[in-house]
Amino acid sequence: MGRMRRFIFSFILFQFLSILFLPWAKGVEKIEILFEGKLNQEGVPEGWILKEKTGEAEFKILNEDNETIAYFVSRSASFSLEKPLQIDPRRYPYLSWRWKVLRLPAGGDSRLKGKNDQAAQLLIAFEGRKIISYIWDTMAPLGSISDESIGWPIHLKIKTITVKSGAQDLGKWLSFTRNIVEDYKNLFQEEPALLKGIRIQINSQNTRTIAEAFFGKILLLSSLQTH
Repeated sequence: MGRMRRFIFSFILFQFLSILFLPWAKGVEKIEILFEGKLNQEGVPEGWILKEKTGEAEFKILNEDNETIAYFVSRSASFSLEKPLQIDPRRYPYLSWRWKVLRLPAGGDSRLKGKNDQAAQLLIAFEGRKIISYIWDTMAPLGSISDESIGWPIHLKIKTITVKSGAQDLGKWLSFTRNIVEDYKNLFQEEPALLKGIRIQINSQNTRTIAEAFFGKILLLSSLQTH
């Protein structure tokens, strides 16, 4: 019986240690990009910058289920909240975020300059004036890529990826994860430099319509969690 007890104890201990040292049990390094902190007179959270391109920005910082979120509504407007960063994307190659769109800009299509409006955009800016924009588009097919680069005197290279298309799932929180290093290399045919900033944005000025969306927590991860 003593030998059997020792065997059972050893087996249980082995199973426990096996679980403890599984690769997914190791901590994943992450940077949380939140909308928390003191709000200024415009309602902008500390560490963020409001940019109004067209029309008037309508937004609120809210609390939902113990998470601070940003609510945007655009009435023929274009505006964003931006956060400066200084991060090596090779250390944190995975970008994870969630958003909920309530209303898409009718007729919005990233492929057409005169209709290039989206209810939800997440943009990441790299050193060297290169930007990747992840969008929920009204008309452009899922996975489509658009070039929105701006020439002299601004000199910005902007690539847009449609990660969600159409009205299905309106009103639902949806989560996305992208490998920004691989996306950058595929889009610009080179290794990425430092990540300099992140932006959440809404547009409906081209279609002269209304768009409405919520943005939740944004994460930069060292690796993907597998559990």
